[in-house]
Amino acid sequence: MKELTIRRADKRDIDAIADLEKICFSTPWSRKSIAHELTENRVAVYIVAEIDGRVVGYGGMWHIIDEAHITNVAVMPEFRRKRVASAIITIMIEVSVRKGIHRFTLEVRSSNEAARTLYSSFGFKEAGLRKGYYEDNGEDAVIMWRDPAEPLKN
Repeated sequence: MKELTIRRADKRDIDAIADLEKICFSTPWSRKSIAHELTENRVAVYIVAEIDGRVVGYGGMWHIIDEAHITNVAVMPEFRRKRVASAIITIMIEVSVRKGIHRFTLEVRSSNEAARTLYSSFGFKEAGLRKGYYEDNGEDAVIMWRDPAEPLKN
């Protein structure tokens, strides 16, 4: 794999993130929602992963008082299992910790074993279930927490 660059997302990344959403999720966020996140949402922090200037992954979170809520992590299918998502999550945690945020939460599809395993490797623990959370098929979401900040295992 060529050199991976991780950086803070900005408005020039709206279309690339919208494209990733369509590829990676059955109910993608709209371009309008992504634009709002990147240009207007004061609590939103988005990170992109690039290879040769091409956005191949991204992660988003909201800093809400003393917690970070991870909203999405997505990687182009051809770049999965190459540590791109791990790099994104590592930077998301580091950015948050620098701001004094040590508690993290997220929801993940109950069927998404790969993502659950990845989050577990960062110290996230399963803490509950949101029944019927996903609108596209009524699938449950597993609630995961990382609290307090633990040394990164990656």
